[in-house]
Amino acid sequence: MSDTQSQIENRPPSVAALFLDRIEATPDGEAYRYPVPPASGSGPDEWRSYSWGEAAQRVFAVAAGLMDLGIEPEQRVAIASSTRVDWILVDLGILCAGAATTTVYPSTNAEETAYILADSDSRVLVAEDATQLAKAREQRAELPQLRHVVVIDPAGQPVTDPADPDGWVLTLDELVERGQKYLEKHPDAVKDTVATLRAEQLATLIYTSGTTGKPKGVRLPHDCWSYMAKAIAAQGLTLPEDVQYLWLPLAHVFGKVLTAGQIELGHVTAVDGRVEKIIENLPVVRPTYMATVPRIFEKVYNGIAAKARASGGAKYKIFLWAADVAREYAKVTQDNLRRTGTASAPAGLRIKHAVADKLVYAKLREAFGGRLRGCICGSAALAPEIGYFFSGAGIPVLEGYGLTESGAASFCNPAEANRTGTVGKPLPGCEVRIAEDGEVMMRGPGIMQGYHNLPEKTAEVLEPDGWFHTGDIGELSDDGYLRITDRKKDMFKTSGGKYVAPAEVEGRFKALCPFVSSILVHGADRNFCTALIALDEPSIMGWAQDNGMAGQSYTDVVASPRVRELIGGYVDQLNANLQRWQTVKQFRVLPRDLDIEHGELTPSLKLKRPVVEREFGHLLEEMYAGTREK
Repeated sequence: MSDTQSQIENRPPSVAALFLDRIEATPDGEAYRYPVPPASGSGPDEWRSYSWGEAAQRVFAVAAGLMDLGIEPEQRVAIASSTRVDWILVDLGILCAGAATTTVYPSTNAEETAYILADSDSRVLVAEDATQLAKAREQRAELPQLRHVVVIDPAGQPVTDPADPDGWVLTLDELVERGQKYLEKHPDAVKDTVATLRAEQLATLIYTSGTTGKPKGVRLPHDCWSYMAKAIAAQGLTLPEDVQYLWLPLAHVFGKVLTAGQIELGHVTAVDGRVEKIIENLPVVRPTYMATVPRIFEKVYNGIAAKARASGGAKYKIFLWAADVAREYAKVTQDNLRRTGTASAPAGLRIKHAVADKLVYAKLREAFGGRLRGCICGSAALAPEIGYFFSGAGIPVLEGYGLTESGAASFCNPAEANRTGTVGKPLPGCEVRIAEDGEVMMRGPGIMQGYHNLPEKTAEVLEPDGWFHTGDIGELSDDGYLRITDRKKDMFKTSGGKYVAPAEVEGRFKALCPFVSSILVHGADRNFCTALIALDEPSIMGWAQDNGMAGQSYTDVVASPRVRELIGGYVDQLNANLQRWQTVKQFRVLPRDLDIEHGELTPSLKLKRPVVEREFGHLLEEMYAGTREK
């Protein structure tokens, strides 16, 4: 048996046990960094740290505080909060108390929050602030099982209400104080509880935001996170000396799995979920690796292109030339590595790449902090041309793949043999096979136990022998790299009987058009394909400024004939490289961008196709009314 197999097969039963091991191994090592905004309200944040030992004190107090509130093993404690260090410490406290964490996105409305709390039978809600507390208060009559709400950050807001039952609301600091007193009487309570945890016990209920219908609670046991921690370490994705920048939603499985890998390796994680702070934080944190989603790379690329365009014709031409060089360099070196084992490039290309590096790439890397070894990218498909650009510029984008139902980290590209356009190889311990219809199937310790309270739904996707139906269509290379071609349910057949994978067409367009924010290709049972296109506001408004439309509103700009002509040119470029039945015959530019608030994007920024098609159905019908395929 190899060392890797041994580590995975002989893993401890829980990530809580791994946490105790980490505390013992490096109690004084830095664990977490977190920002503290200035008291004056202006100026840069102050970044502070927890050592592993200091984090443990907080985690143990939270765990003991929950025990003091009467929480028992496997009972659910919900967290409704944005990504912050308190989320991680509370989650670990819940696990160390033997309970299970229910995750709730802070953007979830009161009605759906109540549904999740009721369906999960959560006994305590840890709410970030008064806003999250208000949702529980609004729906309290529907939540008789909810015994307490713990508020992380009162922030000067009154959190008590005369109508509340006695002790129903307390602050996180008050919970910690209760826990400290509990530990004075029962000093070994937390360690003893962790020692009794079994691998199959429920650790986490993650409610899928879903692109249709009500969210489903995915049951992930303690063993899932322990396995993920060991598999990530064995894959070599991260190193003990790394600095991770974590901004992804921790209510999402992608963000959550990153906390498990960190505990196993013991590296530093800087935690700040404020998306608007990413650009500001990167040069301060100077991460060596981070995980992100394609939409961020798309926005960064569009932003760079827009800035170059605004700087004048010469600089824009240099940027376009450098972007082409980056893509060519990444493609050639990756192809040579695959064929010969050496990431080489011809001398002429190396010289062009060196020049482009000085002019463009070095500045880009510096904006990311200057130390980034790579970015793990998942949650949705990244347009390959954008992936090649960043990889060629010295910021390798390591695409990965997984689902909530598989604990997130099932596949990832190895840093030393990245292959853009694929999601890499399976992590150690994960089995994969491709079904006859092309569906990707997986089996392994990361796979969920099932959907909470939904045995019929579980049976639809989980075979008795453990094979999980992902719902994704994919292809495996001879050497084990997986390429996802589309969601099985998203693929459609035109009325002419031709199958179209919309994600492929959408990805190609995003690589071509620097103004696009979101695109939805439609055509199921229609005689041709159409597209709804939303434009990135900063990019298109910069173009408008330079093209005689300064002072006009975003709405007026995107509705103008000139913008339609601009976007139409990119649609023509797209169509030139598609099969006839894939081509976009008509399109409409949407009057606004798609967003989470309107329910068109999930919190992990995936497109909710049915919602978009319903919201803008009149535009779709308009494109098909009285028309025939040409």
